Amino acid sequence: MRLLRGNPAARRAIGLVLLAVVVSVACVFLGRWQWHRHVNRDAAIRLVEQNYSAEPVPLAELLPAPGAALDPGDVWRQATVTGVYDAEATVLLRNRPVNSQPGFHVITPLELEDGSVLVVDRGWVAWDDDASGELDVPAPPPGEVAVTVHLRPDEPADRRSAPAGQVQAINVGQVLAAGGSSAASFGGYGGLVEETPAPAVALGGLPAPSTDPGSHLSYAFQWWTFSAGSLVAFAWLARRELLEGAAEAADPGDGDAPRPPRPATPPSRRRRTSDEETEDALIDSQLG
Repeated sequence: MRLLRGNPAARRAIGLVLLAVVVSVACVFLGRWQWHRHVNRDAAIRLVEQNYSAEPVPLAELLPAPGAALDPGDVWRQATVTGVYDAEATVLLRNRPVNSQPGFHVITPLELEDGSVLVVDRGWVAWDDDASGELDVPAPPPGEVAVTVHLRPDEPADRRSAPAGQVQAINVGQVLAAGGSSAASFGGYGGLVEETPAPAVALGGLPAPSTDPGSHLSYAFQWWTFSAGSLVAFAWLARRELLEGAAEAADPGDGDAPRPPRPATPPSRRRRTSDEETEDALIDSQLG
């Protein structure tokens, strides 16, 4: 401890080493976070590639009864079901532009033979670019309809308020409440692939899910590179501090060098007065 008190270079070096450890550990955790995001994204892409174009199966094979939740491994699977659209319970999903085009998703419950309903996202309808004009929502086909959908998990409930007949998320409970329906439903909804018979006016089709892996993997390696680089950089700075401190201790410089002792002042010697000067002084005193 006394050594550190008397050695500012050592204190600075230790501070740099501690800072290096903190920065390095933070970069490691940030890299792990990006790595986990990459792993999750990669799993989601594999699920899309496996299920999105798979052959459709009857809805009862994936959602056997009302209240059943969609298995995570069945997300994006295609299912077929027959029912009647409850057009009066149609609601609009807000804040979901498609290809940067403002608009609303049109969500309508499909009533099945047993009285339960499957919430169906039938597509989207474009709005004015400034989102100020009137919205004309085409009606679903009347009567019995054969529907093929991509099954999606129920979205979390959104606490934000919405105008009457609109929702902020495709949460089955909120969708049915906004449409005034109290029918039994499933723990998931369907994104429309096709419906027979076709409606008089078709909605815009739902876009396919993105399979872009993003930049999470490269970000992870960047953070880990920063972690290693910070250790090297701060270690080099700490070493330089120690070397400069050692050099200052060995050669403190002109300002701190001990000054050589001043030579002793020789004693002053008085000049002896000559006889002539003594006589001249006596004469001057007498004349005065």
